[in-house]
Amino acid sequence: MRVFTRRAHESHAAGRRAGAVVLLISTLLAASACAPNPSSAGGSGAAAPTAHARTASPTPTSPARSRVPDVMARLDLAQQASAVVMGNTPGADPAGMRAMMSRGFGGFILMGSNVPATPGDLQAMASALTIDPALPPLIATDEEGGDVVRLPWDDQPGADVLKAQSPGAARAAFARRGMLLAQSGVTVNFGVVADVASSPDSFIYDRSFGTDPGAAAERVDAAVRGEASWVSTTLKHFPGHGAAEGDSHHMIPSTAMDLETWRAQVAPPFLAGIRAGAPIVMMGHLAYTAVDAQPASLSPRWHRILRDDLGFRGVIVTDDLDMLVDSGDPAYADEVADAVQAVAAGSDLVLALDGAGPDTAQKIADGLVAAVRSGALPADRLREAASRVVALRLDIAARHH
Repeated sequence: MRVFTRRAHESHAAGRRAGAVVLLISTLLAASACAPNPSSAGGSGAAAPTAHARTASPTPTSPARSRVPDVMARLDLAQQASAVVMGNTPGADPAGMRAMMSRGFGGFILMGSNVPATPGDLQAMASALTIDPALPPLIATDEEGGDVVRLPWDDQPGADVLKAQSPGAARAAFARRGMLLAQSGVTVNFGVVADVASSPDSFIYDRSFGTDPGAAAERVDAAVRGEASWVSTTLKHFPGHGAAEGDSHHMIPSTAMDLETWRAQVAPPFLAGIRAGAPIVMMGHLAYTAVDAQPASLSPRWHRILRDDLGFRGVIVTDDLDMLVDSGDPAYADEVADAVQAVAAGSDLVLALDGAGPDTAQKIADGLVAAVRSGALPADRLREAASRVVALRLDIAARHH
């Protein structure tokens, strides 16, 4: 089962903003591309703001992150490989889920079949998934509201409604959503769609904050800030479905849009969310062929743009790798090879559902180990990825204690 399946094609009135908002954010993007940008494994937050930028302070570095070197010193190669895999197993059997997580995977994504009837039952399930409370796994779901809802008790609107309301309404809705997730034991939400829809007819329109990049950026900023006290929020699907139309569950959408046009028309909501402190960005399985013919999830260049131009220092996660397999392109028919390529390109966490059969997560972890031993994946790149995931897990542990 895939991460994102439900969608509608109803039209809604999109909020509009003056072109000056887009110009401001586009200028900020250009400034970010030229600014110094030192990297550090496990770091978070946004690039240094410019004098003319309306920015938030980045998320402070947690004191818990001082433990990253000690944790990493205890992880052998196989454990590092498991740490960069977020898996899933169908059903709502806590014992089966706990057995899976005892293998050391970095996270578990809760899909519809995993979610029990009450918040209390889900909280108990989350506890069963946690082998070591001092280093809890990333317990994630994709709670967007609107067309994509996993928690039956989520009573808040999604982007389909919020795009026509004020940014304050988006902040309030995602604050409530984040609280409901946290109370249910969920610590990561793949829930903030930063894609700018090309038009109301776009397949992503109902899940996005509209067609205007400035208005969408304001609401993405608000949503990230709303969730920040409760869960680790995620921006998706970078670099954006704004021009790459088509459903990436069944194909690899592509566009010939050039990089400068992307900066002005597609990137602003991602930059806004990064500067608001989003600790996770999800890479989409879509191609901007003028930048790189490969899907962004497998593209070293798009990972560098995210790090160097947009100043992102958090965890980069792939969308569900099974979607690449289902694209029908023989180049991406092997989920394990896709995972190796994604980590080599710069992703820190790979999302592995059981679409390719049982034990997909374990097969991918084993494949990452084999790739390091063969030289196909640099050991330092795997260690860097694991370090970032461990840092986020330690941050979550600190937040909940």
